[in-house]
Amino acid sequence: MKACVVVFPGSNADAEMVHTLRDVCGAPTTIAWHADKDLPAGTDLVAIPGGFAYGDYLRTGAIAKVSPIVHAVVAHAKRGGYVLGVCNGFQILTEIGLLAGALTRNLHQRFECGDWFVKVTAEGPFTSSLGAVLRLPIAHGEGRFQADAATLHRLEGEGLVGLRYCTAEGALDPTANPNGSLDSIAGIYGGPRRNVFGLMPHPERMSEAVLGSADGRKLFERVLSQVA
Repeated sequence: MKACVVVFPGSNADAEMVHTLRDVCGAPTTIAWHADKDLPAGTDLVAIPGGFAYGDYLRTGAIAKVSPIVHAVVAHAKRGGYVLGVCNGFQILTEIGLLAGALTRNLHQRFECGDWFVKVTAEGPFTSSLGAVLRLPIAHGEGRFQADAATLHRLEGEGLVGLRYCTAEGALDPTANPNGSLDSIAGIYGGPRRNVFGLMPHPERMSEAVLGSADGRKLFERVLSQVA
């Protein structure tokens, strides 16, 4: 599978994303700049990394939404191509309509940074066979997932909630929710065949044993195995 990391002004986790995809997982990986109009030929997986695209002015993802490269990303997703958004990437995917809901200011109004546990709660190209509980780092001030009642009902009913914050034992507990996300939601699916996935935790920052755990690597290996 060929991967492409999309970089915006203000992205700051792009080097880690490229390293994880290319050096850790062995996927041929290119980079697309926000002003590009097309993805590199043969792209199978688009990854939008964390950071603060355009300084998060107006609101997270609002300016990135009108970047030229977004049209190519949306077209790729609608064709069934894989798209992964991490942290700011998740925020951007909700802004451009590839994922439902919105990411808003953390409930306690503080930037949250540290390792937290997430429970796999839906099968799909990014989460199947990962194990029940993963330990992943987060670093965000606006990671509180919110949606109206109808949207939340649809996500739950269609099994599109891929990850939820939990205790080390996998229990869903308010004290294990770092930002006040509805129903402890940490990651969701979208797209015509669950080919779009967004999550607030950073799997690329915990993809090698030297980083304290390789739990995050499992997610990348899972989606990269989808295309021979």
